Amino acid sequence: MNPSMECVLDWKFCQVFGDRNPPEEIAPADIISAIKFDDTGNFIAAGDKGGRVVIFERVSPTGSTPRTRMPVSARHVEYQFLTEFQSHESEFDYLRSLEIDEKINTIKWLKRINNSHMLITTNDKTIKLWKVYEKKVKQVSNTNLDGKAYRPGQCPIRALRIPTLTTSETLIAATPRRIYANAHAYHINQIAVNTDGESFISSDDLRINLWNLEITNQSFNIVDIKPENMDDLNEVITTCEMHPSHCHHFIYSTSRGQIRLADMRAAALCDKQAKTFYEEEDPSQRTFFSDILAQISDVRFSPCGRYILSRDYLTLKVWDINMENRPLKTIPVHEHLRSKLVHLYEKDFIFDKFECCFSPDSQFLLTGSYGNNFHIFDNAGRVDTCIEASRVMPKKRTTKGTAKAAVPTRPGVAPLKAGLKKPHEEENNMDFAKKVLHLSWHPHQNIIAVGALSNLFIYASI
Repeated sequence: MNPSMECVLDWKFCQVFGDRNPPEEIAPADIISAIKFDDTGNFIAAGDKGGRVVIFERVSPTGSTPRTRMPVSARHVEYQFLTEFQSHESEFDYLRSLEIDEKINTIKWLKRINNSHMLITTNDKTIKLWKVYEKKVKQVSNTNLDGKAYRPGQCPIRALRIPTLTTSETLIAATPRRIYANAHAYHINQIAVNTDGESFISSDDLRINLWNLEITNQSFNIVDIKPENMDDLNEVITTCEMHPSHCHHFIYSTSRGQIRLADMRAAALCDKQAKTFYEEEDPSQRTFFSDILAQISDVRFSPCGRYILSRDYLTLKVWDINMENRPLKTIPVHEHLRSKLVHLYEKDFIFDKFECCFSPDSQFLLTGSYGNNFHIFDNAGRVDTCIEASRVMPKKRTTKGTAKAAVPTRPGVAPLKAGLKKPHEEENNMDFAKKVLHLSWHPHQNIIAVGALSNLFIYASI
């Protein structure tokens, strides 16, 4: 991964989908909980806490879409609503007296092999494979009566016609093709589709299961960190990811800040990982919050598979798959919040799980923050472009040099002058209820989708 030579992309606001209501009027069920581009980048799926999945498709200036088999302009960035369906409903587990929320935790697209789209969604307990396709609605036409009433024998035989079926309209339909249930005793936190196109893995707090897409009643447990005595439990699994080209490699992260690389060829049960990526903390620097801050909320392979990107509460870390003892680069994201950890802990904000991802060329890194802000770093951590996801045209702030946690200027605020607010005053006024937790980068172009409360924002640098 070559340094990006302090290259700064010129990001432009393109679109926003969602309600214009103020944050206090947004229903919790409408808040976005998952975002994912498909492998072509022409479709975006967004899930919310109400169990719904909304799909958008890319359109060209002439109105053509990928479904019309017409070319879509590579430089024109515009998406339109395609369909919406209810993926999950709230349930009640009577054995455990536990209510299961309908919230969509993860969405993954399968590679398209025909005119239909296949995507996997999951809530805390149930994984579903959905088929989204064009459904032609047909009706009977060319009838004999045409709404008229004839007496028996009044209509001549030569005038009789054979009714035909004609297509009246085409709808976008979504049907569940497979339901993978009852395999996890704990809440599912992530799913990852294998490159072989035939299997996927799902992880909960203590186990990771391997599934075949065609088999719903059986899965194979490949990681199990549950101790014999639960009093000895000292870590949980936080997320997992498949290698982008090797179908036998996968990684998973833990609440202790470790990333483990496992090889399914070595053993059926991958409890003994091939590699462990972990940076020891200086014992003299440990505090009450150390264990919480060490928890990894997201891990991603680079498109080439050589590097790993991880996100914890305060930092982004880039790891080389060949170097386990320390990351290549540690980029501070929330360092300015270190003095506010007590307040964040009391309000439970310290447990927020921020996602991260690589750009298609691995030269840039994307992650979210508070105040509806998201950061785009170069892979060397020298340039930080911070943008506020807002319907009002936001001002972006770019910091060069050693990356520091940059707080963007609020929309409509002039550049810093005498008597105006200083950056640390902006930090003090940051709204922690507004945050960008979920985001996704186009697989081939510099287009990103960002979820901020109930709104989906599209930005591009083309």
